[in-house]
Amino acid sequence: MSELQEQFEKLGHTITPFGEITDAVLINTCTVTREADADCRKIIRRAQKISPDAFIGVMGCYAQLRSDEISSIDGVDAIFGNEEKYYIPELIGNFKKRNQLGIYVGKLEHIEFHGASSSDNHNHTRMVLKIQDGCDYVCTYCTIPAARGGSRSMKFDDLRNKLLALNQTDFYEVVLSGVNLGEYKAPTGENFTDVIKLIDSLDLKLRFRISSIEPNLVKPELLDVVSRSKKMCPHFHIPLQSGSPEILRLMKRRYKLEIFTNLVQNIKSNIPDCCIGVDIITGFPGETDSHFQETYNLLNELPVSYLHVFTYSKRDGTAASEYPNEVPYPVKIERTHKLRALSDIKKNEFYTSQISKIKTVIPERYDESTGLWQGMTENYVKAFFQNHNQNSLVKVKLLRQELNSVIAEVV
Repeated sequence: MSELQEQFEKLGHTITPFGEITDAVLINTCTVTREADADCRKIIRRAQKISPDAFIGVMGCYAQLRSDEISSIDGVDAIFGNEEKYYIPELIGNFKKRNQLGIYVGKLEHIEFHGASSSDNHNHTRMVLKIQDGCDYVCTYCTIPAARGGSRSMKFDDLRNKLLALNQTDFYEVVLSGVNLGEYKAPTGENFTDVIKLIDSLDLKLRFRISSIEPNLVKPELLDVVSRSKKMCPHFHIPLQSGSPEILRLMKRRYKLEIFTNLVQNIKSNIPDCCIGVDIITGFPGETDSHFQETYNLLNELPVSYLHVFTYSKRDGTAASEYPNEVPYPVKIERTHKLRALSDIKKNEFYTSQISKIKTVIPERYDESTGLWQGMTENYVKAFFQNHNQNSLVKVKLLRQELNSVIAEVV
């Protein structure tokens, strides 16, 4: 929420870290799962306990979709939807406790793109840059299109200017992010492949990472541009969601299984050291033991590097919430644990394949007890090493694997 933070700072307000006593609290919410909704309610109550006299505003996806649930929580002063949250200073002149709840949640029609950037690590060496927002897909389990609106993207000239500005900072890595990043399309017509070409054409010290991209959107031209790029990290994170053709059909995903399997093989053929992460949902309605085994077998056979495994969570308003044959919770959890165990195996195999290779790491965190720095290689290997030059790019040789990391030495 860097854009909103800048607004408040320009008005003379001081940003206070969450957990400290303050005059006003603004809570940006998520609603991907039921657990996310519950966490949001806990955070609201925690804020009230810490600063009982503070103005409390709640914004974001949970606020957009479930303002009625939030309005039932005592102490909340205002609720802002995903468009209205960018205009809070205009909507609320006096950030004092209110006698009447203010609800500022409109329909997400003709919503504009709002840029955002934030550091995602302790030493502020990596920046997450949002260049796309919203989604036009109709996956049957997902609330994001309703919560975030349709797909929209940063202007291409604005993106160029932002990249040049970031190049003047102390950041070394930029993560390109979006709700459906591969659907980037500037108002002037440029697509995501053009974004990568732009990055390669500029004189930048930065390296770049793609946060997550749908398998149907990694077109041959995009893969070719990334494989030849000297600035793009060899790392793809691809949402598969299920390895069963039948479950993919029920989810209304926009690809067949063959597209995903061919893509993984093509990535490894073109970029052998590339790290490939995969999103998976377990326990989708109608997922039988046979369907789950199809998913497990596929991921076990493919050269993927790690898995992000999510347990299906029923979301009101989605098509899947009305599907029959709900999977019992204990079965969903068991399947999640099995795939997370497989993820550990896959990560170990990938890390082992990188031993003795020279990689580039950005020091991110220092452990005084061991005297070692921690950082991620360009292909997403967590490495520990000795180094005295904080926030500088470091060439290391990967020596040996330990647990979920690799011990390295500076070369």
